[in-house]
Amino acid sequence: MKNSALRAVVEIGFIMFLFYANLVMGEFTHSGAARSHGLMWAIGDAVTHTNFAIGLGAALVGYVVFESLRNRL
Repeated sequence: MKNSALRAVVEIGFIMFLFYANLVMGEFTHSGAARSHGLMWAIGDAVTHTNFAIGLGAALVGYVVFESLRNRL
């Protein structure tokens, strides 16, 4: 039980990391505002309550889907 809970936390955390990395990269490439404001501005602009809720929801859905697929194989 302890190992499966730790695995879930690590997998969800990794999905959240990828989500936020994508948001910060988007600040530099799509909007371009981060080029003039800097990295800390881009991180501050990406880390919001709304983005956290979206990322956590997507991470939970992704975890459940992949775990169910893994158990079927």
